[in-house]
Amino acid sequence: MAADLNRTIAPKDMFEELVVPEIEVLMRVARSLSEGQYEADDLVQETLLRAYRSIGSFDGAHVRAWLFTIMRNANMNRRRRKLPSLLGNAGLESFAEKSKGPEELTMDASTDGSVLRAVAQLSPKLLAVITLVDVDQLSYEEAALILEVPIGTVMSRLHRSRRRVRAMLQAGHLEGKADR
Repeated sequence: MAADLNRTIAPKDMFEELVVPEIEVLMRVARSLSEGQYEADDLVQETLLRAYRSIGSFDGAHVRAWLFTIMRNANMNRRRRKLPSLLGNAGLESFAEKSKGPEELTMDASTDGSVLRAVAQLSPKLLAVITLVDVDQLSYEEAALILEVPIGTVMSRLHRSRRRVRAMLQAGHLEGKADR
C-alpha cells in the first residue's frame, strides 16, 4: 500500500483514507501543545491544510509520523511568529511554561486532585512525556517523534515521571516542587 498509494489513488481520496482517520489523535496532541482549545483547533487546521497540499508527494508510509512532523513544524513556526525576539533559535517552549498545563486541558475533572497536583510538579520534560503517553495514549514512537528524542529517552523519562508521581503520592509532598 505505501509505495504505490500515491500513484493509484487521487490526492483527495488519499487524504480521506489516510489523514481523516488521524484527526482525533491530532486534536489530542494539539491540545497538549497549545494553550487553549482555539489554538489547538488552529494548529490542527494548519496541519491538515499542509498535509492536503503535500499529499500528492507522500508515499503513504507512516502516516501518523508524517502528520506529527507537519504538526511539530507548524507549531514551531507559530511560536516563532508569536515570540520572534524571545525564541530566536530555540523554536519550542516547554510544556510547563504555558499558562495552563496539559493535565488541566486533558484530564477529566473526576481524576483525583492529588494525582493532578503530583503530575503538575514534574519537570517540563517529564510532564511532556507522561502527558503524551499516559494521557493522550500515544505510543512511545509517536511521543519520541513529537519530542524529537530517541524512544529510549521517552521510556526512561516515563519511568522516572511515574516513579516520582508515585513517590510524591506516598510521601504526601504535594505542596512544593519535586526534585528534578
